[in-house]
Amino acid sequence: MSDPARKTVFLDIDNTLYSASSGISATMGKRIHEYFRSLGLEEEEASALHLKYYTTYGLALRGLILHHDVDPLDFDKKCDGSLPLEDLIKPNPSLRQLLQDIDRTKVNVWGLTNAYRPHAERVLRILNVDDLIDGIVFCDYQKPHFSCKPDPQFYRDALEKAQVPDVADVYFLDDSRINVDAARALGWGHVVHFCETGLVHVEGGKVKQISERKGPESQNGIEVIENLEGMRKVWPEIFK
Repeated sequence: MSDPARKTVFLDIDNTLYSASSGISATMGKRIHEYFRSLGLEEEEASALHLKYYTTYGLALRGLILHHDVDPLDFDKKCDGSLPLEDLIKPNPSLRQLLQDIDRTKVNVWGLTNAYRPHAERVLRILNVDDLIDGIVFCDYQKPHFSCKPDPQFYRDALEKAQVPDVADVYFLDDSRINVDAARALGWGHVVHFCETGLVHVEGGKVKQISERKGPESQNGIEVIENLEGMRKVWPEIFK
């Protein structure tokens, strides 16, 4: 259980605790596209709706539930649950050391993910850091109207679950600029964008080169790091 007297660090999991170079986003994109096609959609329509739902709702699954009456647990089984994660990511000693170096007398460390809990737990276990995460805030597919990042309700639920008394004391790292902007808009105090500039990943079924917003106005006071070790520089106060 978290200690509400401590500050809270929320870490995104996918494409953050492991690199986008792993290829998981591309593999997942293919799985989701195949799921759209299994609903009887033609190739182009499936691609267009995949991107539209991802852009509109934060997760393609939310659009599938709203407009196609899809069972989210069936989706999870055929998409996230079918990913060959063990072939794509491995235990990461550097990540483990980074998390071990965080001062747990000062902060609690939580995962904050748009995935369902089984996928999040599986990733953390493969990376060998599951014992270093105090809790996980995830999309609960068993709830009819679950929220996800960047929905403000998801962030509010996260604060409640982690027993956070003051949003100014929250630390948050995510690879999605939309997600970090949403957290900053809600007053989260220490928000960092993890941006592996130049690498390629898949969003909404579309291949995209990762890029950073340029200029002080576009940054909105948000720090940007390209390597997880950069957490030590931007958040020195949470480390031993």
